Amino acid sequence: MDFTPTVEQRAARELAAEIFGDLSTHERLSALGTAMDAELWKALCAAGLPAAVEEIGLVGLVLLLEEQGRTTAQVPLAATCAYGVLPVAVHGTAEQRDRLLPALRDGTAVATGAFGSRVATARRTADGWRLSGTFPAVPWLRVATHVLVPAQVAGAGPEQVAEAGPGQVAGAGPEAEAGRAAQAAPRAEPRCFLAEVRAAGIEAVETTAPWAAGRLTLDAAPAEPLGGEGTYADVLGRARTAFAGLQAGVCGGSLDRVVHHTSVREQFGRPLSTHQGVLMRAADAHMDTEAIRVTAYEAAWRYDQGLPAAIHALTTAWWACEAGKRVVHSGQHLHGGIGADVEHPVHRHFLWGRQLDAYLGPAPGLLAELGDELTTDELTADELTADELTADELTGDELTGEELTGEELTGEELTGEELTADEPTADELPGAALTADELPGAALTAGEPGELSGDAPLGAALTAGELPEVAG
Repeated sequence: MDFTPTVEQRAARELAAEIFGDLSTHERLSALGTAMDAELWKALCAAGLPAAVEEIGLVGLVLLLEEQGRTTAQVPLAATCAYGVLPVAVHGTAEQRDRLLPALRDGTAVATGAFGSRVATARRTADGWRLSGTFPAVPWLRVATHVLVPAQVAGAGPEQVAEAGPGQVAGAGPEAEAGRAAQAAPRAEPRCFLAEVRAAGIEAVETTAPWAAGRLTLDAAPAEPLGGEGTYADVLGRARTAFAGLQAGVCGGSLDRVVHHTSVREQFGRPLSTHQGVLMRAADAHMDTEAIRVTAYEAAWRYDQGLPAAIHALTTAWWACEAGKRVVHSGQHLHGGIGADVEHPVHRHFLWGRQLDAYLGPAPGLLAELGDELTTDELTADELTADELTADELTGDELTGEELTGEELTGEELTGEELTADEPTADELPGAALTADELPGAALTAGEPGELSGDAPLGAALTAGELPEVAG
């Protein structure tokens, strides 16, 4: 793998860093409160950054979101790209791309996703697809024009849904599933549907971080299917990776403030950064941040290369939850009493870190899903390939209780010099075989001490009380 940014990716990151640094200042964020920064969003879209994601890929998006996280800029960049630009560009039809992408590129349309522990119900009517369901908190819903919704097709089994073009197996979304209902009983795979927000019911919801979230209520809302088989899993994995990149930036920004504060703040006549306890805590936070970053890069790179990446997306999401929480806590703690001030800039990083932990996690749920993914390639009793072992069928040099070939061993049938139920047993063995009653050649038996020389068979047994002489 190669994490070196391309020229285009590097240029996009530098431009994003400049825009975020100029406009997403502590003073402007304090004045905004919980609202979206409309001016900053216009500047980003005018610079062509959301549109550039189609070219710079998921790695490029992760780089952009790192810069956003460093300043905790209040714009729906992650949601619009992860649930709008990339899904439509990758899975949309030619007509959908022509109709939807221009507005998503220039920022006049804002997308978000209702991915979490719930799915809606989709029904096909004479007028098209209709969605019903409720989602308690959807990020950036209050400023969005479109929402991507996972839904189960009502009244359809797996076969019917497959014919209609399903999504991937239902798993935890960026908010990991608390219960693994799909394991309890087979259920059809969800599909992805794109709906206009104006056709749904919205109630404002305040979250830990100012994400302009809302409660989404769908009551036979019109929607259009997006993509087919595998769309749900692909969108889910890319979203996890994108938001993990955002968390890497949030943690990096918190650490930047820690470095500055502990370098200028003195205690007992010397800077805080010279104290061993502070150094160790900051070093641990740095390593956690790097773990989030490198796993996000790896998952994003694999998606861009068309390689399997679901496990890697789960891995980076887990690091973003588990390690991200530790980092923002350390950042606030290392600020001492100042860190307890809710108006201090570091507190904003703390809120964003905890919000991303809740949105992507919980971490134990992600670990459970990761374990399920890893075990899908393990040995099963129903189907194995290559050199794997099964109780029903084996090939080559493998061993089974029913059928063996070549020099294999079974209790029923052997060939050549192999042992079967009809051939010599423990009392009778051919050739130089050794039994409890007879030892050939120079073998030693009970009561016969003798010499062990070069003519004696290797591994000649010694019984209790025998100490043979060893010839020169």
